[in-house]
Formats: sequence, C-alpha cells, structure tokens
Amino acid sequence: MATSAQPVVDAKRELLRHALATVAYRGGKTLRGAPSSFAEFKMDDAGRTSVQILAHIGDLFEWALSIARGDQKWNDSTPLGWEDEVKRFHSTLHALDDYLASGEPLHTTAEALFQGPIADALTHIGQLAMLRRIAGCRMRSENYYMSEIVAGRLGPEQASPKREFE
Repeated sequence: MATSAQPVVDAKRELLRHALATVAYRGGKTLRGAPSSFAEFKMDDAGRTSVQILAHIGDLFEWALSIARGDQKWNDSTPLGWEDEVKRFHSTLHALDDYLASGEPLHTTAEALFQGPIADALTHIGQLAMLRRIAGCRMRSENYYMSEIVAGRLGPEQASPKREFE
C-alpha cells in the first residue's frame, strides 16, 4: 500500500519564521508614520541616530542569513536614506525567512539565531519606539498578544491592530 509522503515540518524553524513575522509587525508599526526628521534623531552626541539603528537591524538580518547558510560574516553598513532603510528592513527579513522556509540546511541552532540577531533586533525596535516618543512622534501602544501575526508576512502591509491604547 503506497502512501504519499508528508513534508516534515521543523517546529523550530516555524517558530523562527513566526519570530521574524513578529519583528516585521512590531518593526513595521514603529517605522510607519515616522516623520522624515526622525531619521536623524538621537538622544545625545554619543548615541546612534534612528537611521543608524535601523541600518544596524538590517545588518543583523544579513548576518543571521550568513550564519544560517554556514558562511558567517558581519558588515557594518553605511546607513541609506530612511525610506531605503525601511525597504532594506523588510527585504532582509524576507531573505532570511525564504531561507528558513526552503528546507536548506541550517548551519547553526534555531536557539542561537533567536538569542543573537533576532532578539537583538527586537531590542533595537524597542529603542526606536522609545526614540519616537522622546522625539514627539509617538505611536499608539498595542496589546501584541492579540495581534494577527503570520509567518511569511514580512512586508510593510500588516494586519490592522486588534487592540490599541494610549
């Protein structure tokens, strides 16, 4: 009796893909509606500007992809303009997600990818949210537990918030 082979689902990869979708949702909310002046905002002379933080997030996801592929390399990129860095944010998420979804070998553990570049990116998204508030261009808070976050949805178009508050 022949049976059709079911694809093997790697639960850890799927959780990483959900984590990337969470980064896209939260990061997208933080970036959306920010005035162009926000790109150069920083707390003090020693701090990074918002666009430098966003460029660093792009660097993190390029690094994560290089780790996943087994040829780890780091690059400190020169920030692009704000809109180009926003596009880069989404495209680097897509590139890593595509690799995770491909079934190609993962040359590290899922845990290491999460604890390193993905968790670091979430920290920096929180910094950008805080900087928006300080810069006077705050965004509404949200109950993210209720958010519609879907693996593979990594672009700027995200589901509408379910529960926002001040």
